[in-house]
Amino acid sequence: MLRYVFRRLLTAIPTLFVIVTISFFLIRVAPGGPFNQERGLNPVIKANLERQFGLDQPLWMQYLHYLNNLLHGNFGPSYNLPDFTVAELFKVGLPVSIQVGASALILALIIGTVLGVIAALRQNKGADYAVIATATAGSTVPTFVIAPIYQLIFATTLALVPVATWGGGALVNKIGPIITLALPQIAIVARLMRGSMIEALRSHHIRTARALGLSDWSIIVKHALRGALLPIVSYSGPAAAALLTGSIIVETIFQIPGVGRYFVEAALNRDYTLVMGTVVVIALFTILFNLIVDILYAAVDPRVRYD
Repeated sequence: MLRYVFRRLLTAIPTLFVIVTISFFLIRVAPGGPFNQERGLNPVIKANLERQFGLDQPLWMQYLHYLNNLLHGNFGPSYNLPDFTVAELFKVGLPVSIQVGASALILALIIGTVLGVIAALRQNKGADYAVIATATAGSTVPTFVIAPIYQLIFATTLALVPVATWGGGALVNKIGPIITLALPQIAIVARLMRGSMIEALRSHHIRTARALGLSDWSIIVKHALRGALLPIVSYSGPAAAALLTGSIIVETIFQIPGVGRYFVEAALNRDYTLVMGTVVVIALFTILFNLIVDILYAAVDPRVRYD
């Protein structure tokens, strides 16, 4: 197992290099720049700013300088927030995104798994149809629709929660973003769990367990559920990376100072270093969680071996 993990970490290096290279040149090809303004900036001031941040150098030299800084853990300064470095912004924004994303993921996995199991055990019955209908609606309604509806009902009409803002991380301020992020994931997990559970219940070893007289609880929890969790484990890797690094729409609507909101503002303002830092963080999370998923695969399914 350790040898496999080591090999995966080695292969992650060229993968990250390719992602950084493509992202670096793509954002530079896009029209505009970090110091372009609608009314125009004084050419002398603009030239001084570009010289200060090294944007007057050839593109290949800027690329090499960025790689060198990245190898030393330096994401560089933010062009549009000159009082902060990208690392300082992440130090504030990343914990916020992780709190909301992790809570939404845990909630989605628990509720989605339970609903999926209920639907599989009540296949082609009322409970099954209800779960399928709810999951279909939840997976098709986008978050930019769910969030305003939540704000309209619970914040504006009932006045139970704030409309937006982080509020120092108070629980009442987290409820809306967590529910908004979790609902689509609950729908996806429930559909995956239902399908995999039905397939697991029809497998040969489950039939053998029933023939041996094992209880329904033992068959479902100890045997069927373990095999049915494999698709959920596979899906949870990229889902965790996406949720833990922040949701762009949700953080913008609820005015949460997370990484996703930084990414939107940086892309609009052509803040190259902040965009690149966000891409690197998301790529690292994706690589890390995919590795964790592969390790969990071996723990859930005894047939999987990496030695």
